[in-house]
Amino acid sequence: MTGGFSVSILTSDGSEQKIKVEETLSLTVGRDPSCHIVLPSPAVSRVHLRVERTASGVRVVDQSSNGTILGNKPVCAAGVPLRPGGELRVGPYVLRIAPLVCEPAAGDASPELRRRIHRSLLDFLDLASLDDTDMDAAVLRPRVVRALEQIVSRFASELHPATNKARLIAEMTNEALGLGPLQDLLEDDTISEIMVVDPDTIYVEREGKICLTSLRFMDDESCRAAIERIVTPLGRRIDESTPLVDARLKDGSRVNAIIPPLAIRGPCITIRKFAKRPLQMEQLVAFGSLSEQMARFLRRCVRAKKNMLISGGTGSGKTTLLNVLSTEIPRGERIVTIEDAAELRLDQPHVVSLESKPRNLEGRGGYTIRDLVKNALRMRPDRIIVGECRAGEAIDMLQAMNTGHEGSMTTTHANSAEEALKRVETLCMMAGLDLAPRTIRDQIAGGVHVIVQQTRFSDGTRRLTSITEVGPSGDDGELVLHDIFAFHRTGTSPTGDVLGEHRTTGYVPSFLDEFVKQGLIGGGEYL
Repeated sequence: MTGGFSVSILTSDGSEQKIKVEETLSLTVGRDPSCHIVLPSPAVSRVHLRVERTASGVRVVDQSSNGTILGNKPVCAAGVPLRPGGELRVGPYVLRIAPLVCEPAAGDASPELRRRIHRSLLDFLDLASLDDTDMDAAVLRPRVVRALEQIVSRFASELHPATNKARLIAEMTNEALGLGPLQDLLEDDTISEIMVVDPDTIYVEREGKICLTSLRFMDDESCRAAIERIVTPLGRRIDESTPLVDARLKDGSRVNAIIPPLAIRGPCITIRKFAKRPLQMEQLVAFGSLSEQMARFLRRCVRAKKNMLISGGTGSGKTTLLNVLSTEIPRGERIVTIEDAAELRLDQPHVVSLESKPRNLEGRGGYTIRDLVKNALRMRPDRIIVGECRAGEAIDMLQAMNTGHEGSMTTTHANSAEEALKRVETLCMMAGLDLAPRTIRDQIAGGVHVIVQQTRFSDGTRRLTSITEVGPSGDDGELVLHDIFAFHRTGTSPTGDVLGEHRTTGYVPSFLDEFVKQGLIGGGEYL
């Protein structure tokens, strides 16, 4: 087995139940039937707590509204170590949770033995003699599995008697054809991000929390091979001359990889997973990311063709929100999307998706976001959506917004609406057009109608913290901002959850009459 837990449940009447949960590194306890351990009590939250096996031991993370007590102290949302013999009080229950002792399994095969098996597989297959048809994954995978079955049998005397050979073969197949230890993580829908610090250290993000896994690559070479499998089909490369790369997986998940000499500890991979089922606005409201009133307002902004800038920090959910907003674009419009690594998934019928391309070995053939924005203007788009403005393309985007391409959207990195506009101004200066700051601000004031600020909080939640209208620049040339909605934080719960609510500010948007004229709201209705 790769992990698991032994759970003893004591009830208030003195009875005890013992449960074994095998083959998991993360155990959930709660009232919801989807939890590993289900405790049917109204005092227990739907998902009350999570217990994780990490390289340094076992941790317990509270996710409840009523709290979890370990010994005589509350468990925080960031998690605390769970020592042997520790008792957890969950509502009327007392839990004793201990990790199951892992029997020697596939993961216990030494790295050296795995390398020998891998070399034997390469010799057995003789890849150089295979043609393109043979290299197809659907054809090659069965051959690899059959070959590994024979090779593992040959090394049987060097394996522990309790080794799970089927799992070893599956892992070695993933090493040879897939992404090694990352394969299972990619198929786990509860994981939103995978972070390979080095071949021996792999973290994941679940429900906004980062935790260490027990998984590892065989060595630096196998980690490099996984990166190559991602970037090669996309016509990209990674080597000592180009030691970092942005790419995507087939499902749209975004990948960043960086190798030595830039990465000191060895090859480093970050994968932002793409949801198999894109989120809808209703789900964001249910999660508390925004209020129903805010959702209604944003829908009307998209349909009224207001130009929108989504601002936020790394991992705050900007691209997710951009995807959600794009679903409100009428199906009869022609949309051009432009990204470094294609992530947006629009279900409208008339979508042209463009992706930047790095230069080749000779330094030629590269196409930047700015090149694609300029070209998009010649493609008769109704709307242009740029995944993220990072450089001089910001000025071209503003010109598009000011010259008939209303309803366009983009994102940028900033911690507030004010900072977002300053960043856009800075990016415009990177275009090298020698424009005066006042001219750039006038372009911003004329082009950007609404800024949506997205924030990731300490408890892992992602919320819209403001929706702001950009007004005309004042006499001093400074841009004027008017918050329409804002998130007001009221405190922090004992379990570390951020408390607060979304409120209107009382400011009436200057374009409210456009909503009325287009039939988006009734006369006299406010937002």
